[in-house]
Amino acid sequence: MKITMNPLHLFTHRAALWMACCALVTHALAAKPNIIYIMTDDLGYGDLGCYGQQRIQTPNIDRMAQEGMRFTQFYAGSTVCAPSRCVLMTGVHTGRALVRGNREIQPMGQWPLPDETVTVAEVLKKAGYATGLVGKWGLGGPDSSGHPNRQGFDYFFGYLCQRHAHNYYPEFLFRNEERVALEGNRVDNNRQDGAGYAVERATYSHDLCAEEALDFVRRNQSRPFFLYLSLTIPHANNEGGQRGMEIPDYGQYANTDWPEPQKGHAAMISHMDADVGRLMALLKELNLDENTIVFFTSDNGPHREGGNDPLFNDSNGPLRGIKRDLYEGGIRVPMIVRWPGRIRPNSVSEHIGYFGDFMTTAAELAETRAPKGLDSISFVNTLVGKDARQKQHPYLYWEFYGGGKHFQAIRQGNWKGVQHRDGVFELFRLDQDLGEETNIAASKLSKVTELKLLMGQAHQDNEMWQP
Repeated sequence: MKITMNPLHLFTHRAALWMACCALVTHALAAKPNIIYIMTDDLGYGDLGCYGQQRIQTPNIDRMAQEGMRFTQFYAGSTVCAPSRCVLMTGVHTGRALVRGNREIQPMGQWPLPDETVTVAEVLKKAGYATGLVGKWGLGGPDSSGHPNRQGFDYFFGYLCQRHAHNYYPEFLFRNEERVALEGNRVDNNRQDGAGYAVERATYSHDLCAEEALDFVRRNQSRPFFLYLSLTIPHANNEGGQRGMEIPDYGQYANTDWPEPQKGHAAMISHMDADVGRLMALLKELNLDENTIVFFTSDNGPHREGGNDPLFNDSNGPLRGIKRDLYEGGIRVPMIVRWPGRIRPNSVSEHIGYFGDFMTTAAELAETRAPKGLDSISFVNTLVGKDARQKQHPYLYWEFYGGGKHFQAIRQGNWKGVQHRDGVFELFRLDQDLGEETNIAASKLSKVTELKLLMGQAHQDNEMWQP
């Protein structure tokens, strides 16, 4: 028997199928969360209220921790800017990373990522994400292979060069590959790298970056997006001496009896915190809140630059050391992750991870694969409360090319080893000695031998980075 369908019924049936397909596509897209990675510059482990800070006010970031997960044993990629960012972007530790120190390239920029580098931005772009970087890059200057637009970012606004980023009132920033003049700003010299102290100060670069970040979210709200918001606060203007903590005003700290640099340091952090609050509010306004995972961290420990004293407000908390040290205070950083409906509110994790893990974590979130052969383990299981399934690193490893007394560090479980350039090796038990006050190497020679062997295995020679 031949069955025929009324044309109207046929149209209705096809329309229903089309709508069902659209719903499946929409669901598939929604399954891929938007990813925002906020990284501050030289913010210490103890600079946030949720990590014990008593005097610097950070209510919005503290709320992120209350609404998400706060990590207590998370590490930066390095103890200074460029290599830390390289580890974040590539998922490879500094024993074999392409960038292992802050190496300047004239007239502007740092040692660039090579063309063949696969960054997390490229992985996410291939998975269908709009990719944007706002703020400080430091992995390749103008016209280099390391330029963000050549390393997976559809959109870039900010500083290419770290030295240029020392100035919060620069004469220009970059939008993609074009220079954008900042009205009313003039620096005190004609250096090609754009650094120097501002003598005319009208446009605060951080405020522009905050607005650019909000605009990127608005423009891409209808598709999955990855925003890498690489803020310069609270890095100092190293050219500015005692006025090196640049901020439009001291705000709530203006009437304290603190030294000027400490007022500026605190005001910078609270200023940044307010903009994090604006970003969180926008996600709610656009109904993106539950489908957006937000990471917040710092690129290394607190600094002693621009007149800042990290001890004044206990910026490294209970940890020893600051920026350029491989003690915990130089590399252990805040890490807060918020994802409503997926991450249990007000949770605290002791999972041991580091910047290199963001590559495979982001790939898993985007339902794709990271490149093989990385030093990267996804910590999505930790985020969603499946701790029993969480893989662990056998150890974490760092090496530092950039002065200072330390060359290598390793963490294996609760053991921490620090190799000095002069041959001294220090060994600590972090569960018993978080402040790394007592070197027990002399009484644990077998453990010292084991950790030194692992350090040797983790290090790969590179003609550009000589110990």
